[in-house]
Amino acid sequence: MISINNVTVSFSGTDLFNDITFVINPKDRIGLTGKNGAGKSTLLKTIIGIQPIDKGSITIPEDCTVGYLPQQMELPSERSVIEETLTCFEDAVKLEEEISKLNVEIAERTDYESDDYMRLIHSLTEKSERLELIGGSKRNADAEVVLKGLGFRQEDFQRKVSEFSGGWKMRIVLAKCILRKPKVFLLDEPTNHLDIESIQWLEDYLKDYAGAVVLISHDRTFLDNVTKRTIEISLGKIYDYNASYTKYLELRKERRQQQIAAYENQQKIIQDTEDFIERFRYKPTKSNQVQSRIKMLDKMERLEVDLEDNSSIHFRFPPAPRSGQVVVKADHLTKAFGEKVVLDDVEFVLERGEKVAFVGRNGEGKTTFSRCIIGQIPYDGELKIGYNVSIGYYAQNQDELLDLNKTVFQTLDDIATGDMRTKVRDILGAFLFGGEDIEKKVKVLSGGERARLEMAKLLFQPYSLLVLDEPTNHLDIRSKDILKQALLAYDGTIILVSHDRDFLNGLAETVYEFRDRKIKQYKGDINYFLEKKKLQNMKEFEAQKTIVSTPKPVQNNIPEPAPKPATGKEDYLAKKEREKMLRKLKSNVEKSEQRVQELENQLSEIQAKLQLPENQTDMDLFTQYDTVKLNLEKEMAYWEDATMQYEGAM
Repeated sequence: MISINNVTVSFSGTDLFNDITFVINPKDRIGLTGKNGAGKSTLLKTIIGIQPIDKGSITIPEDCTVGYLPQQMELPSERSVIEETLTCFEDAVKLEEEISKLNVEIAERTDYESDDYMRLIHSLTEKSERLELIGGSKRNADAEVVLKGLGFRQEDFQRKVSEFSGGWKMRIVLAKCILRKPKVFLLDEPTNHLDIESIQWLEDYLKDYAGAVVLISHDRTFLDNVTKRTIEISLGKIYDYNASYTKYLELRKERRQQQIAAYENQQKIIQDTEDFIERFRYKPTKSNQVQSRIKMLDKMERLEVDLEDNSSIHFRFPPAPRSGQVVVKADHLTKAFGEKVVLDDVEFVLERGEKVAFVGRNGEGKTTFSRCIIGQIPYDGELKIGYNVSIGYYAQNQDELLDLNKTVFQTLDDIATGDMRTKVRDILGAFLFGGEDIEKKVKVLSGGERARLEMAKLLFQPYSLLVLDEPTNHLDIRSKDILKQALLAYDGTIILVSHDRDFLNGLAETVYEFRDRKIKQYKGDINYFLEKKKLQNMKEFEAQKTIVSTPKPVQNNIPEPAPKPATGKEDYLAKKEREKMLRKLKSNVEKSEQRVQELENQLSEIQAKLQLPENQTDMDLFTQYDTVKLNLEKEMAYWEDATMQYEGAM
């Protein structure tokens, strides 16, 4: 569908990609992986046409629509959330205007038998069908479903976009991208600003999506759940594996082991051959054999082992000073922003050595509570920090806290004191800032580089409590694994605000869910929490079913007459008759379901044909679509009746 052919992209004379080639096929689920700075975002920009290429070509068919979600962008808009989201339906709005004009023109005509009148009717039918195909007639309902899936509440829909943070604006851009239903999604770290529930919703959506998906993500669980193909970018080359991320890691390891074994075996053969040539070079009786081996070496295709980028951050947090047993204690804590109450009468106790996770939907107060703990914002109620507790804080909005005009070196040198001033370059090197990189201005750094720089600031003094708000955003998977190991080895207390399930797994021992202005404790890891949440949701669903199915009270307090006791024979005959009736009703439902499936398949085939440019004027095809759609609606109505009869007789 999209072909990337021998593409080379260079910056300052250095190749970021060198002669790379691959194809994005229909319904592909591709995870684009590689270290920060490997060129993943740049590759998406070349496909969408934002970034020019130096050599090669990228071919996109005319009928192939592409939806692109960048890693960072601004959304300056004074529209409401729902109004801004609905701007993605420009084509539908245009079609509606054309349909309205046609309806007015048709209403004014009386030449019902003329060719011109029939052309108007055909045009109206064609445009109405197109509107139906792109989902324009139900765009408001679709927009609400997507926005709610991405974490917006009903009351948020009428708020202005300008009132929301950058993360929420990115969700609006993602919603618009989803609602356009492109044939190819290019998504650059879509989970960075999503909570766990929204990530799971997006997973389910992308798994069932009819088009192709190419995504960059450092969320291992998200990649495994969505992708089936992995393309790694490393040192200017790509490595394409027909496997999900975790399977790709295994295959890459096996491939490298095979390469090394084959290379070492060939090197032994070469060495033995060269030894033979050297030993018998001047013996006439061996001249033919020597010449044969020389020719063999000349013709031999020398094997190489792919270069591997093993550079990675490496660090340990300084030992934590010993604090009191109780590190943080909140009693009846309440926090409101104006009239909006975020936390209401919260109770919380954190003891020395605990590693806990704060999870929940965005906007439920996780970051707010973290900022209360570090003393950054005021609150009502009581919050005590324990004896000898020193707090290190990693902010979610680290982009806004760094001075963009400082160099990398200045950023750390300004906070270093005493002997630590001599270790600034060593710490920068541990976070992959070496050579000329330390003189770069912060404003030119990528998101991943800024995240590493902010994390490095935590090493300049020992802390007994680390409060880390979304520390994995923008970090590549290898860096996240190293950060996780450093936190596991850290002997202090940790509060983690994160939506990364793989990162939290095995790290956080207790989970606190923020919901409806309260905090609920789960004494277990993230998997335990997710299992409990599913169980709770099912319990709520069953409770709702019980309420709905509760019979109405008898009117006027007149009890219904008790049924007459049946004899054994009557009971047996009644049971047989009931079973017979149930079998018949069930058969009706199953036959109807089969018929619905057949009609839906027919409709899907016709829709696929109608999307082809050459069929846009095929009125027979539109007529066929109308007929099948009408039959489907009738069969659905029959299926509903049959199902209700069957369930009512159960």
